[in-house]
Amino acid sequence: MAAKNTIHPIPLYRIDSFSKKKEKKPYDVDVFDTSRHFNVTYPHRHDDFYEVLYICEGSGKHTIDFQAYDIKPNHVFFLSPGQIHELTLSPDTKGYIFLFTSAFYHFNKTDVFKLFELPFFYTIGSGSTPLQFTEPQSIAHISQLFQLAIKEINQHHTDSEDAIRAWLDLILIHCKQHYTLEEVNIKDKSQLLVRRFKQLIEYKCTENMSIGDYARSLSVSQNHLSEVVKTVTGRTSTDLVNDRMLLEIKRLLQYSTLNISEIAYQLNFSDQSYFSKYFKKLTGISPNDFRAGV
Repeated sequence: MAAKNTIHPIPLYRIDSFSKKKEKKPYDVDVFDTSRHFNVTYPHRHDDFYEVLYICEGSGKHTIDFQAYDIKPNHVFFLSPGQIHELTLSPDTKGYIFLFTSAFYHFNKTDVFKLFELPFFYTIGSGSTPLQFTEPQSIAHISQLFQLAIKEINQHHTDSEDAIRAWLDLILIHCKQHYTLEEVNIKDKSQLLVRRFKQLIEYKCTENMSIGDYARSLSVSQNHLSEVVKTVTGRTSTDLVNDRMLLEIKRLLQYSTLNISEIAYQLNFSDQSYFSKYFKKLTGISPNDFRAGV
């Protein structure tokens, strides 16, 4: 049997933990390199803020929620609140970073789901997959957008916040135009329903809702939701809910000091026994064995 792992509670950081500026703001944009020394440790997670990390030069590894990605030039990484990540960078790494809260992004937008309309800001399926720019024109454009946002943040104009929000929109739009997913036609009603279902799972996953509950929240019948999800994704609606719940369980098992009973309670399982059977059915091992690294 493998030796039991030591559980290290995962640090949760606020946006101001990553800013060199004295004034606390709900956004920051800056150059990114290995000289950025902040009082943070890896792995860690963010509270209510998002991150866009554009790597221009360098190499390394970026691990996001147990998935490791190679760091390469002209790659963009996207992080949502709550995701656990760890960076290992080569000394020659250079790029740009944009941090922003959901409140800052949604300030002049009426759709609270707006961020989830962007294909890289949800964790189910293709979530977190990095984007690579290959065309010189696109590379120059994304770099220029970051540079202009950095220039604006250092100007301290009265309307700088509006300008920075505009640069953020342009960066996200440029990334969206070059980001590819299997679900490309979100104008189709079936695709749109699946997208909304995935968004709702993100918001409600810890409530351990039934598929019927999700269907009622989406104003459709359970049968219709299940049929559409199966047609669009090739998987069941229960599969998508289980994927997200399993990710949350693994996060808590690996990065919290909560015992099994406390995790079950926090995720709204009826009791520890059912919780353990649920986890073992999906993974083939018990929660304790996963936590111990068996």
